[in-house]
Amino acid sequence: MPANTDPMSGSGTAGRQLAGPARQALALAGFLALSLAAWALASIPIILHTGGWFAGSIKAPWMPPSWMFRTMWTLLYAGVAVAAWLVWRKGELTGSNLAGYVAQLVLNAAWPLAFFGLFPVFGTAALWAAFLVIAGLAASLAFLIVRFGPLSPAAGLLMLPYFSWIVFSSSLNLYSAIHN
Repeated sequence: MPANTDPMSGSGTAGRQLAGPARQALALAGFLALSLAAWALASIPIILHTGGWFAGSIKAPWMPPSWMFRTMWTLLYAGVAVAAWLVWRKGELTGSNLAGYVAQLVLNAAWPLAFFGLFPVFGTAALWAAFLVIAGLAASLAFLIVRFGPLSPAAGLLMLPYFSWIVFSSSLNLYSAIHN
């Protein structure tokens, strides 16, 4: 059987690896736009509630200043977009890799809604629900690190700061859930 029809050869990745520069640039722009859209969607409940209930809530002593969150999320979303693009270039952003990528985008957008948006309605229960969401996000990122790393070491490394930030953010969420 010829190598390019072998079902075990990575689903015909050679053709996708050779995409022209214009297609590569367009794909990278698409991944960046998708991350920007997820960031914008996630920002809505934060903007609506940061000055409300959250301003008067008990926060962890290790809570960084708000400007740090904006800076970090901008960098992290760009890193995730580039990581997905690197895996896409290998023709491997399919199946469970694609599902993991989409899951982390959805969970990342869902967390602010649960944490900031639902607190006025459900109180502390919303903070615990947000903690479950962020734990799921951490699990999806661990999955992506394990999956992306062997396909593109750079993609796996780009996911590590995101995972670290989510673990840190989980500690802030847990503190809020316990103390509010």
